[in-house]
Amino acid sequence: MKNTSIHIRKAKASDMDAVFNLIKELAVYEKAANQVTNSVENLIEDGFGTNPVFNCIVAEVDQKVIGFALYYSSYSTWTGRCLYLEDFLVTETWRRKGVGKLLFDQVYQIAKETKAKRFEWQVLDWNEPAINFYKKYQANLDETWVNCRLMLAP
Repeated sequence: MKNTSIHIRKAKASDMDAVFNLIKELAVYEKAANQVTNSVENLIEDGFGTNPVFNCIVAEVDQKVIGFALYYSSYSTWTGRCLYLEDFLVTETWRRKGVGKLLFDQVYQIAKETKAKRFEWQVLDWNEPAINFYKKYQANLDETWVNCRLMLAP
C-alpha cells in the first residue's frame, strides 16, 4: 500500500453502488444495519436527478471507491449558510491510513469555498475513534442539544 495513490474526487452517479455498500457498512458499524431503507436508485435520483439534494465526494484507490463523504447545504436563521456532513466513512481495511482526514479536509474546504458560516455533523456518543478524530480539529462537541426526528411513512 506504500505506493498506492489515494484520489479524492466528486462522486458520479455510477459510484452510488459502491457508496451504498459503504452506507450499509456504516450502518453495521453503528449497530443499525436494519435501519437502512434507502437504495442505489434513490441515491442516484436524489444526488444526480433534476433536483439534487446532496453532494458527495469519494476516495478511491486504483479506481475502487474506498470511502465517501455525503453532505448538503443547510441554513441557520442565526448565522446563515451552513454545510452539513451527513455521513462519511472509510472502509475498514483503509482506516487509520489518512483517508478519512483527506475526505474530511475536502468537505471542510468545500464549506469554506461556499462561504458556509458553520460546518456541522453528528457523532454517536460511544464512537470514541470518531470523537478523538474530531477533537484533533478542536470541534465543539455540543452536549446541550437533543436530536429530534419524525419518521414519515413512505
